[in-house]
Amino acid sequence: MSTMIDISDLHAGYGTGEVLKGVDLCVDQGETVALMGRNGMGKTTTVRALCGLLPARGGTVKVAGSDIAGLAAHKVARMGIGLVPEGRRCFPNLTVAENLVAAARIGSWDMARVTELFPRLAERKDQMAASLSGGEQQMLAIGRALMTNPRALILDEATEGLAPVVRSEIWDAIASVRAETGLSILVIDKSLKELRRIADRGVILDRGQSEWTGNLDELSVDEAARLLGV
Repeated sequence: MSTMIDISDLHAGYGTGEVLKGVDLCVDQGETVALMGRNGMGKTTTVRALCGLLPARGGTVKVAGSDIAGLAAHKVARMGIGLVPEGRRCFPNLTVAENLVAAARIGSWDMARVTELFPRLAERKDQMAASLSGGEQQMLAIGRALMTNPRALILDEATEGLAPVVRSEIWDAIASVRAETGLSILVIDKSLKELRRIADRGVILDRGQSEWTGNLDELSVDEAARLLGV
């Protein structure tokens, strides 16, 4: 099995501050990995370094075996990384359809397939993204990432702040993508229950380092309390 994402001893930060102090993380082809940790432990910083939005200060980040050091974010995206960023970041003054088409690249994910996954987007296709609910905007953000026909999908807090019924709908969609495609998926979230349902493995960050790696069913109550506060 080939490795799609390979992060080794990653160091990164902002200004003079170092946030990541040795992150190790890999996602194999077709594997779903959960990235967890309390707030401020480096999850989003790891994603930013992976996607070329923040330069690494040490260590390596490889996508499909190629070192991405120094590559601009759009070039990393062209290598097959599809990002669903924290905060959604849809284009507010474009319609749902325009948001999806703007990101489209040739492949099996097209408008029909995305709207089959999220029927609500078909109902709202002519509405401006700014007029959508938070949950609908999240569906649009996921659909937009899939329209790039990525080899790896990164979901950063995809259910944060959403109503329970919408969260459930999004988790079902992620599970469907996992089951029906060969996508590698890296999902950052706080819901241990839902992550156990879809993830092959988990990695927990603590103070900018990879502190725990393994099958989430093997995460003890004491370790969950110490590393996740749950």
